Amino acid sequence: MGRPIQQVWRGRPAPDDSDGAAGFDVDPASFERFSQVDDVFNRAFWDDEVRSDQTDRFYAGYREPLKDWRKARGFRRADYALRNAAWHVADIFAELREDDDRRDGFLDPLSILRDASDEREDLGGPDAATAEIKQVATTLGADLVGITGHDERWLYTERYSRLREGSKPNDIGEGLTHVIVIGQAMDPGLIATAPSALAGAATGLGYSQDALVLLALAQYVHNLGYRAVPSMNDTGLAIPYAIKAGLGEYGRHGLVITPEFGPNVRFGKIHTDLPLRNDRPIRFGVREMCELCRACSEACPSDAIPAGDPSSERHNRSNIAGISKWSVDGERCFGYWAKINSDCSVCIRACPYTRDYRLRRNRWWARLAGTRYRRLALWLHGRSSVGARVSPAEWWGEGGRETPVELGTTRRSPVTGAP
Repeated sequence: MGRPIQQVWRGRPAPDDSDGAAGFDVDPASFERFSQVDDVFNRAFWDDEVRSDQTDRFYAGYREPLKDWRKARGFRRADYALRNAAWHVADIFAELREDDDRRDGFLDPLSILRDASDEREDLGGPDAATAEIKQVATTLGADLVGITGHDERWLYTERYSRLREGSKPNDIGEGLTHVIVIGQAMDPGLIATAPSALAGAATGLGYSQDALVLLALAQYVHNLGYRAVPSMNDTGLAIPYAIKAGLGEYGRHGLVITPEFGPNVRFGKIHTDLPLRNDRPIRFGVREMCELCRACSEACPSDAIPAGDPSSERHNRSNIAGISKWSVDGERCFGYWAKINSDCSVCIRACPYTRDYRLRRNRWWARLAGTRYRRLALWLHGRSSVGARVSPAEWWGEGGRETPVELGTTRRSPVTGAP
């Protein structure tokens, strides 16, 4: 893990786990649950408004590294080879049961679990069970872990069938009362090169690590006699669950900003009937900072991130209805991904909260950002080099691939601040 763990400032826990405490502004009259069929990444397969030769090439490039697609560092064969290698573990699970109309982790829950006894272990009540699950989750590799209750609103109304190019049922079973949310920090050195195929490697590593931790933790719960449905992008929306589980606040770029890693995190979740204690949402000044800051919207190459106030306006069918929030235009965003032939991550790199919280000055900055002096924090950020793009040539080393710079060699920051 590197350095000893540093405790970061996690702000204030909310008095309860209500929508208001989490910062959710949901209109019951207009709210509609979301269909996975309408996710922009799925629309790229069936919807001519999104699908193009560029999107087809984008997906094909994850199976065969592109050879010198662009004469630029970050988009050469070695960069794509690393990106695809980082995705390899997640892709194995996704492709394992394609003939059964499954893409585990992306369109369907992860399913490779061993049978276990139905006899339930007494863990001593919700508080003791929650402490045990968090200890096991971090031992298995989770960087963050929180607990929240099952909420039907965030489950997809239906899943997408790649085989049939249509919908299929989203049935995870009855009685799964809690959701264990885990967070995996992405490699900050790779993200610092965004936009590049190297930054895409950080995403792939996040998903691959996510799959391993989710499967191991779900198997642990299963071994205790309880049900566990490990889920990545499938079954439902991870962001509201992560916020309710106390892992962070919602940001202008549509991502969860955590106190430990900023938005540089991927989330997974396990639906379970294990009796647990819910965590409460936290507040550490993100909304107030995002109301002032435009770093992500100004840096966004596709102009997909709103610069104005939160709104219930939908850009297109890939946005959820009935919630007032900052909503990213998924069509514009993914259109840029297809254009550059890799995922983007510029908004993560540019966000002032994406910084190394092992350093005292960055922990001090986060505290300042959560006070009425946040304008000063934003000014100090603008005077720093935090968020500046690192050249892929620098990541590889000026003399080639033999001596990668230190920034890109660690998988995660050792800061966890486990709740």
